[in-house]
Amino acid sequence: MRTARATAGAAFCAALVLCGLVYEHPLVLGALCLATLAAGRLAGAGAQLSRAAKLCLLAAPLVVAINLVANRNGLTVFWRLGEVPPFGQLDLTLEALAYGGALALRLAVMVLVAALFGAAVDVDALLLGARRVSARSGLTAVLAVRLVPVLARDARRLDEARRCRWDGGGSGPAARLAVLRAICAGTLDRAADAAAALEVRGYATAGRPRRARSPWSRQDLAFAAAAAALIAIAVAGRVAGIASFDAVPALDVPTRSAELALAAALVVTALAPFAARRGNAR
Repeated sequence: MRTARATAGAAFCAALVLCGLVYEHPLVLGALCLATLAAGRLAGAGAQLSRAAKLCLLAAPLVVAINLVANRNGLTVFWRLGEVPPFGQLDLTLEALAYGGALALRLAVMVLVAALFGAAVDVDALLLGARRVSARSGLTAVLAVRLVPVLARDARRLDEARRCRWDGGGSGPAARLAVLRAICAGTLDRAADAAAALEVRGYATAGRPRRARSPWSRQDLAFAAAAAALIAIAVAGRVAGIASFDAVPALDVPTRSAELALAAALVVTALAPFAARRGNAR
C-alpha cells in the first residue's frame, strides 16, 4: 500500500469507511475490522494497527455500557434494575446490548481505518495534490500537519519544566492555564517565523504549479480498482437488502448465506490489492 500513490491509498481507505457507515450488521463490521487489521499487517503497519486495536478494546465496553443504559427501546429485558435515580425505571434489554455492540464495531472500523491511513498513506503526497486547487491552502495544510507534533512536544517540555520548579510549579487550572498561555505565545512566534521564511522564498507570489504527470503503476491500479469494487459491493448489497440489522422493537440479525458471502467478498476485495506487490517499479 505504501508503494501505491497517495490518492489510490486514500480512496481505498475511504471505501472501507463507506462500507462501515453503510452497514450495521455485526458480521459485516467484524469482517471489515479483520480486513483492515490484515491490510495493515500486509502494508507493514502492524504495530500502528495493534495500538489502534487496543484503543478500540478499551473504548468498546464504554460504548456498549452507555447505549445499554441510555437506550430504552427493545422488548427482550434480561435485567430489571428497578428505580434508579435520576434515570427512573431502568430495564436492560438485549436489543440495546446488541445495538451498542454494533456501534462499538463501527467505531472500531473507523479507528482502524484511520490508523491504516495515517501509517500507510503518504499525507504529504496527498496534500501536494491540493496545490492544483489552491496553492496557499495546500501549503497551509502541510504546515499544519507538520507543526501539530512540534507543538505537542513543546507542550510536554513546558509542562515538565513547570513540574521541575522548586515549588512544584503549582497545580490545578491555574497551572494548566499558564502552560496553555506559553504554548499559544510560542505558536504565534513560530507562525511569524514561518511566514517570514516563506515570504523570503517567494511563496507569497506562488501560482498554480504544473501538473506532474506520472504513469499509474500496478499497485495504483490495484488499490483504485479495489476501492471501486468495495463501494460497488457495499451499494449492491444494501440495495438488495442483504445484511439488514434491526434492533427495534425486537432484535433481527439475519445470518444467512447471503450475509456470509457479502462479508467474505468485502474481505477478499480489501486484501486483493496486496497480491500485486510484485513488480513495484512504475
